[in-house]
Amino acid sequence: MGRFAYVYYDVSWILTLGWTGLISLAVIAGDYFFKTIKERTRFFVYLVIATILGLLGEAWVVGIGIRTYAPEVANILININIPLLKLPIESLYYIPVFMSLIIAFYKYWDLHLSKKIILPINKNKWIRNLIIAIIGVLLYEVMIEPMVINANLPNWSYIYHDISFIITLGWVFLIYVSTSIVDYFMIKENLVKRFIAYLVLLTVITIPIENFLVATGVRQYGESLTNNFMGFMVPGTVLAFEVLFAIPLYLALVITFVRYWEIILDNKN
Repeated sequence: MGRFAYVYYDVSWILTLGWTGLISLAVIAGDYFFKTIKERTRFFVYLVIATILGLLGEAWVVGIGIRTYAPEVANILININIPLLKLPIESLYYIPVFMSLIIAFYKYWDLHLSKKIILPINKNKWIRNLIIAIIGVLLYEVMIEPMVINANLPNWSYIYHDISFIITLGWVFLIYVSTSIVDYFMIKENLVKRFIAYLVLLTVITIPIENFLVATGVRQYGESLTNNFMGFMVPGTVLAFEVLFAIPLYLALVITFVRYWEIILDNKN
């Protein structure tokens, strides 16, 4: 595609709009044809439709040569393709993982912007909420792997490739503490203000931790990722300036996934 199609390095507004339309279509179709089933069940309908459309769309953009995979991604592929689509077999879990986070983000804000009556989240169900948070963080870890690598941790801590339950539980703890602090002090504020506060507080807490992990070699960024860094560093750290923006963007997906599932499980109707 020509230079006009890109807004940041290889991020194309054309593909962004394409993915947006695809996900919106999946949600609209799910709501139209399956409106009688409960929201929590319908989520999986959205996911199936979005995954099928996503696989077809991915096969098309890869087939015409406007989408390729970074060397770090290519290196972990097992060289088995999906018949007819000619996509790596790994697409069968990477695409649903990506779709799960995006659909939850979409539906979370749709619930609030449509001003539907929502019961407060039941904080007493902490085990359930903890499990949801762990699932959300694991989806996030799978999505960024292998561009961000967790290295030099005990072998027994790894559960899939470089995904370590030590890092996973660390993220869960940070999200739980940060959201709890904001909810306590900003209980009377509207959702948008609290959501922004979640991201600001989490970013402030996470930056020094991420800096420590990168400095000690526990957290490593793929070469394809670092090649796109502009060269500016966050003052007083070893982190590229882009990390300052990437952290809240990714955390926004995790937080909305967790909150969405808490809401729909507490609001069974």
